[in-house]
Amino acid sequence: MTGFNFETTPRIVCEQGGSGRLGELARGLGVRHFFIITDQPLLQAGLLAPALESLRAAGIAATVYSDVLPDPPEERVLAAVLAAREAGADGVVGFGGGSSMDTAKLVALLARTPAALHDIYGIGLAQGPRLPLVQVPTTAGTGSEVTPIAIVTTPTSEKKGVVSPMLYPDFALLDSHLTLGLPPRLTAMTGIDAMVHAIEAFTSRHKKNPVSDALALKALALLYANQRKVLEDPRNGTAREHMLLGSLLAGMAFANAPVAAVHALAYPLGGHFHVPHGLSNALVLRPVLRFNLEHAAPLYAQLGEAIGTARPGQGPIEGARAFVDAMAALVAVMPFEQNLRSVGVDRSDLPMLAEDALKVQRLLVNNPRDVALADALALYEEAF
Repeated sequence: MTGFNFETTPRIVCEQGGSGRLGELARGLGVRHFFIITDQPLLQAGLLAPALESLRAAGIAATVYSDVLPDPPEERVLAAVLAAREAGADGVVGFGGGSSMDTAKLVALLARTPAALHDIYGIGLAQGPRLPLVQVPTTAGTGSEVTPIAIVTTPTSEKKGVVSPMLYPDFALLDSHLTLGLPPRLTAMTGIDAMVHAIEAFTSRHKKNPVSDALALKALALLYANQRKVLEDPRNGTAREHMLLGSLLAGMAFANAPVAAVHALAYPLGGHFHVPHGLSNALVLRPVLRFNLEHAAPLYAQLGEAIGTARPGQGPIEGARAFVDAMAALVAVMPFEQNLRSVGVDRSDLPMLAEDALKVQRLLVNNPRDVALADALALYEEAF
C-alpha cells in the first residue's frame, strides 16, 4: 500500500426530520445571519419551512436566495455573492441539489475573500478564508456536501471546477424527509449519478486508497439495493435514507479518489445541451463501462461482489461482465431518456462533444483506460 491523504467534511448529521433542528445544530458556528441558497421549486414546495422555523427559534436571522439554476452559470454565482454581501450575512447554507450546494460553497468563499472567480478555477487556488458553511442535500446524488469541488458553467459553455479543501462545509445534514417528494425521474437520475461516483472512485488510476475503496463499495451496495425501492415506493423513508447515505459515502470516496471518463464525457452534454448532470452521466455510463471492461476487470468484479452479481468460480472477466450487464440493465429501466438523440443531440454534434470531452484531462487521466479523440467520438456514437 502506498501513502495517501484522505479529507472530508468534519461533521455529518444523519437524522430523519433533522432539518427542523438546523438552528440548534448550527449554534456552535457563531453565525448571526445565514444566507440560505436554494432553488424556486424547493422554496415553493415548503421544504425550507422547518429549517427556517428552527433558525428563528435559535435567534438566527435568515435571508433566502432562490435564484439558483442547474449547472450554475458564472453570472448567477456572482449575483448570489453580491446578494450575500448586501444582506450582511455571516454564514451560508446550501439547501438543495448539487447546483445549490456548489453555489453555496463559492458564495461562502467569495463573500469573505476578495478573489475573482475566474482566478480560482483549478486545484488549490482558492485559499480563503470563508464564511461558516452548512450543506443540506435534498437529492441523493451529487455528494456535494462532502466534496471540496464546485462546478460552474462559463460563458463559453465549459464546465470548470474550483477545487480546494476550503470548500468542505463545517457540517452536512442528511434529512431523508426532504427527499420523500422527489419525482421519479429526478430520483432515478440522481441515484445513477451517485453510483457513477462510487464506480469511478473505486477504479480511479490516481489517489485510489483503502479508505476511498471501502466507502465506494459500501456506497454502491446501498445505492444499488435501494434505487428500485425508492422508485417503487417513493415514501419509503428508510430506503430514502439509505440512498442519501450512499450518495454521501460515494461523495467522500470520489472527493479523494477522483472520477474519470464518464464525467468527462458528461460535462459537454450539460454545458452545451443543458442535460441534467445525473442524466448526462447515465447516458454515457454503459458505453464507458464496456470500453473499460478489460482494463478494469478485477475492480469491476469486486464491484459486482458488492451488488451481488458475482457467482462462485467466476474469473475477473466474467465477474466484470456480470457487473457491467447489471448496471446496464438497471439504467435501461430507469424513467429517463436512454440515448443522446432523445435529449436534443444531433449526430453532427458528436465531433464537437468529443473535442470538448478531451479538454477535461484532469478527469480523463483517472480512467482505467486511456481515452483518445477517436475513442471519445466512438463512445458518443454508441450513446447516440
